[in-house]
Amino acid sequence: MDSKALGKFTGALWDDEIVPQLTEYIRIPNKSPMFDADWASHGYMDQAVALLEGWARRQPIPGMQVEVVRLPGRTPLIFIEIAGHGDDTVLLYGHLDKQPEMTGWAAHLGPWTPVLEGDRLYGRGGADDGYAMYGALAAIRALHEQGVPYARCVVMIEACEESGSYDLPYYVDHLAARIGKPSLIVCLDSGCGNYDQLWLTTSLRGLTGGNLTVKVLEEGVHSGDASGIVASSFRILRKILSRLEDETSGRILPQQLHVQIPEQRMAQARRTAQVLGSA
Repeated sequence: MDSKALGKFTGALWDDEIVPQLTEYIRIPNKSPMFDADWASHGYMDQAVALLEGWARRQPIPGMQVEVVRLPGRTPLIFIEIAGHGDDTVLLYGHLDKQPEMTGWAAHLGPWTPVLEGDRLYGRGGADDGYAMYGALAAIRALHEQGVPYARCVVMIEACEESGSYDLPYYVDHLAARIGKPSLIVCLDSGCGNYDQLWLTTSLRGLTGGNLTVKVLEEGVHSGDASGIVASSFRILRKILSRLEDETSGRILPQQLHVQIPEQRMAQARRTAQVLGSA
């Protein structure tokens, strides 16, 4: 692989095509369903899908098939299959729905107003996560340009991630036979510590959600009659939570929820600290 030629090709592709595409993408207020209950009737999600789909279809990548899959009552999903060498499959993931406007923008900036200052493009969604499909196809196209063989690739771009990806499992089930069994999944939706090197997120802390209800009475009674006699539901709740977490240190108490951190992860954390310093 010619690294110099690779850098020149990808740099030109991003400057000439992808940055203008992301600029137009930022203008579209396609907020995730959690933040726009009428997303379907507003049509912004369809606009964003059409923008990405159109660019994908114009890419000269051999054996590529682009499809917008729409399950009834669910956000759309862009599904791309690219023929490759061998029997292996690589899955590349991203999303195109956006977080809401929020506040704190500088006077000359805004969520739906793309502004390019130097080599930084400001606006909602460009980095989270509009670039994902462009980055995936740009990388595959760069390999093709240099004649470097690559595995079969599947690109999935969902439109519900900022709402918890509640539509994604239905698409995974619906497309399971076409996805195959990937040996590698690349999730193009993470962060980086700086702009000086390539960053890879190897793991993230998990999240478990649930609803906890405490009931102490069958019917309401006056506090003057019952306080001090009937147990406080808040106090019961606090005691239950204290079984799970030390309220002083934040340590999770049940030992079955702890795992041994692999040494390589510890080494990576130490190296990350060295690179970032006290920033």
